[in-house]
Amino acid sequence: MILHTHSTGSGEPLVLIHGLFGSYENLAGVARALSDQWQIISIDLPNHGQSPHAEQMDYPGMVADLAATLDSLELTKVAMLGHSLGGKLAMAFALAYPERVTKLIVADIAPVNYPRSHQNVFAGLNAVKLTEISSRGDADKQLAEHISEVGVRQFLLKSLHKSAEGFNWRFNLPALEQSYDQLLKAPQSDSKYSGPVLFIKGAESDYILPQHRPQILSYFPAAEAKIINGTGHWLHAEKPAAFARLVRDFLLSQHTKK
Repeated sequence: MILHTHSTGSGEPLVLIHGLFGSYENLAGVARALSDQWQIISIDLPNHGQSPHAEQMDYPGMVADLAATLDSLELTKVAMLGHSLGGKLAMAFALAYPERVTKLIVADIAPVNYPRSHQNVFAGLNAVKLTEISSRGDADKQLAEHISEVGVRQFLLKSLHKSAEGFNWRFNLPALEQSYDQLLKAPQSDSKYSGPVLFIKGAESDYILPQHRPQILSYFPAAEAKIINGTGHWLHAEKPAAFARLVRDFLLSQHTKK
């Protein structure tokens, strides 16, 4: 399938890929900060945002969708930045198509299997009675019965869409729930991506841990890492200037070595 994209800026292409339950707008701050020097292609994942829906989601299928989308845009080589689930997809794509990725930036995720951690989110989303609510405030109250963190609820509510027919989630909740275990898995590949890779970790996040280093280097032997202090998993939103600066410096430093 061809995924929904939003492009801005001009220059060498940089693809941005958001995480689970999000949309391309989650990385809008990064896009704005970098569009002065790069053509930014922000992508909605399958079953998210304005991209098509499908019953199944796994990394081989998403890699194929991403390749088809880049083909449709006539982009043969791109730099790629992904956060969380988007980072896993970016890694899987680089392993499958190393010749198409000039540089890879992975925000707060590792190429490892993760345990289930979104049960309360799924419970909250399923608890929202879409046919009965009349406002986002109504939805927030129902989410709050399962999700205590205000920031998480606000993030999810960004995908609550109101049309003439009423409220709906932009993401395909049944498919995400059905495919969740697939999305937790590490990308499966016998290949390596030997190009330049930057992992950016939130200092207070446990998504990238010291024990992940061997697995990271087995796939990405040239990987380097940076840590942003005072941030958790949403590092690009919590310290946008610091995040954008790391990305810019990495892209420019690697660019000068070509």
